[in-house]
Amino acid sequence: MLSNLFSPIRIGNMTSKNRLLMSAMSINFGVDDNCCVTEQLVEYFVERAKGGVGMMLVGGGSVHPGGQELPDLPQMYNDECIPALKEMVQKVKQYDTLFGVQLMHGGRQSYLPRKVAPSAIPAPAVVKGEVRALEISEIKELTACFGDSARRCREAGFDFVELHGAHGYLINQFLAPNSNIRTDQYGGSFENRSRFLFEIIEDIQSKTGKDFPIGIRINGNDYIENGWELKDTVRLAPLLEKAGVVYLHVSGGVYGSTELTIPSMYTPHGCFVHLAEEVKKHVSIPVITVGRIKYPDHADQIVKEGKADMVAFGRSFLADPYYPEKARKGEFSKIRPCIGCCLGCIHAVLAKEPGSCVVNPDVGREYKLKDDVKPSQALTILIAGAGPAGMAAARQFALQGHKTILCDMQKEAGGLLSLASKAPGRGELNDILDFFRHELTRLKVEVRYDTALSLELINEINPDNVILATGSMPDMPVIKGLFQTKMDLATNVDVISGKEKVREKVIVLGGGMTGLITADFLADQGKEVVVLNRKKSFAEEMSSNDRYYLRERLKKANVSLYKNVAIKQFTDDGVVFKANGEEITLTGFESVVISEKQSPIRDAKKLEKKTHATFHLIGDAKSPRHLMYCISEAEEIAKSV
Repeated sequence: MLSNLFSPIRIGNMTSKNRLLMSAMSINFGVDDNCCVTEQLVEYFVERAKGGVGMMLVGGGSVHPGGQELPDLPQMYNDECIPALKEMVQKVKQYDTLFGVQLMHGGRQSYLPRKVAPSAIPAPAVVKGEVRALEISEIKELTACFGDSARRCREAGFDFVELHGAHGYLINQFLAPNSNIRTDQYGGSFENRSRFLFEIIEDIQSKTGKDFPIGIRINGNDYIENGWELKDTVRLAPLLEKAGVVYLHVSGGVYGSTELTIPSMYTPHGCFVHLAEEVKKHVSIPVITVGRIKYPDHADQIVKEGKADMVAFGRSFLADPYYPEKARKGEFSKIRPCIGCCLGCIHAVLAKEPGSCVVNPDVGREYKLKDDVKPSQALTILIAGAGPAGMAAARQFALQGHKTILCDMQKEAGGLLSLASKAPGRGELNDILDFFRHELTRLKVEVRYDTALSLELINEINPDNVILATGSMPDMPVIKGLFQTKMDLATNVDVISGKEKVREKVIVLGGGMTGLITADFLADQGKEVVVLNRKKSFAEEMSSNDRYYLRERLKKANVSLYKNVAIKQFTDDGVVFKANGEEITLTGFESVVISEKQSPIRDAKKLEKKTHATFHLIGDAKSPRHLMYCISEAEEIAKSV
């Protein structure tokens, strides 16, 4: 099984035991005040090395203090960083994993207020701040900084380095015409724009020796006007091979591009594979592909068909460090899946917060959990609610060795997340539910459907702890005319579940995540949809990457979006409201779908006074929020009682 993915491969003078690379991710934690790595980052990588990956990269290795992409990333620009790096390498290398560092300079995409770049052109999106064009002497200095940083990596014991020449960072800024309008030897022609990259390679080789492997991550396409394109990569690739680069890691996109570098669940799997496939035709060195490659059999097929020699995974290895070993054994149902929401990972780090993962609360806490032991006493746990929080809690309690019973009033598990997965493009939400379903079966957790929490049930089971994961329900707002209108009224839950049908012209009240996916659900059926958002922004609780694709989907003729709405009143067939100071009257509508706030369902809490069991609220029953909090609370309560 997966014989292509789990065959060894030669890369320069290295041999990887399989075709899996954990790509560099700027995780934004695990460094001290001097940006030297700490135990937190060490154990994060050790856990993933244990998981069986063939190659692995430290992300965000800054070669110069003026080029830090984010504040809490490891520095490679000072010899004082070497001892801590050496200790990390020694611990990781026990697990037969090739370990490297991605060297980078953020250029105009660094988080610092004063930025440098090939030309004084600000980044098209995400980052703001003054940008100054580099002097030639400074370019030479930065070239040397890359070489010195690579030398430190070799001294620390790393197997290789990867140059970050993609995603709109400094090397990519030199390559792309839209960010490099210089008229000297570093601008203008293709040869001049690529000069900086080749000088970096040469400087590294002069300081580490030509036997120290250098890979490069490069865009196959910037997906932005006047950017770097596939034809440029095809032209550059043989030159890189000739210069001694040992692999090409082909990605796509920059800040502000039409295809995001870290795409969400709306994007097709393998969205950048075609770029690597074309590049591979022009070189003999290994080519690595990336981009929403999630399922093991898909990755194996890519290698089998010769579209790439290796496959890079990022977020999937955040979600499950042991993905490679589980895939190798064919234990696909045991892999905790990334759902492509982008919230805990890229959204958090761009907000200058520590990276994490919605489905794996242990990311960044590996160093705290490495010595955890199971509790000495097994308890009896009764969990009410088989949504994601309830299932996550049941799984974790069972892993801790407790007798666990899960009940739910519905005929199947999933809760509101199961409904959300029915919206267009959001089917992968069901992947995490499937994972929990399989885990509960594997761990022999008793699940009782069509069963409400009651005093009789509590007395029968006699639990030590009762976990209320009973979820939430839509909150009905009080707005003038809403309950007197002749339009049909329904909630987003009723509509997406199929319990209520709406007619052809629909008003959706609510512009948060649930409101927008409800609007998309209805628009996909050909309904005319108007969204009234009483807040200043749409879907603030979503990651910017995920929201981008949803907003693009809603750019349809049959969808109208209004924000900053003050509703005056609902009428028999419409609504009167103000938006941005203008009064607007809509008529001729037939249905209103309520999709604003959620209210926690916690009626069963009153049973606590009638039993000796200790009750705990988690997930939406505690407070309606994002999935990240539901799962993290569930796992935390199981480890703490």
